[in-house]
Amino acid sequence: VCAFVKNSVEEHGIMSGSDEPGMADVKLVANVTMQIAYRNKDRLSAGMIIAGWDRRAGPQVFGIPLGGSLEKCDFTLGGSGSAYITGFCDDTWKPGMSREEAEAWIRRAISIAISRDASSGGVIRLVTIHEKGAEKQMFEPAQHPLAYDELPVIRREELVA
Repeated sequence: VCAFVKNSVEEHGIMSGSDEPGMADVKLVANVTMQIAYRNKDRLSAGMIIAGWDRRAGPQVFGIPLGGSLEKCDFTLGGSGSAYITGFCDDTWKPGMSREEAEAWIRRAISIAISRDASSGGVIRLVTIHEKGAEKQMFEPAQHPLAYDELPVIRREELVA
């Protein structure tokens, strides 16, 4: 799906005479993705999240649930661990969070999902998208905020010492 969306958006940029090749509005990418999801709703079982930053509208998040509808939202969740953190996210989301607050909020949410859902893995990979590009961070289990009833991670080196 990603490659098809990329090609469609690039073609749109060429045909519309875009002065910035390779750059597209987040809403355009979300709409192209939604059309693909809707046209293939009988063959495609995937919810998708389209998020990014563009010069026209700044930061944006779109959710495309099963069936191919499109919803602009403050945040959206996906994956097996999302069922465990929906209430937490609804309760603790604050509009206008600083970048640091938003990163801490999502790290906390993912940490809770990991503690409750065996399929959520153990490493948090965080990508922050902003006007200058994207920054990737990785947090190992010992760096996660603890969930409510979770014991801290102890590394093997700490046991030997």
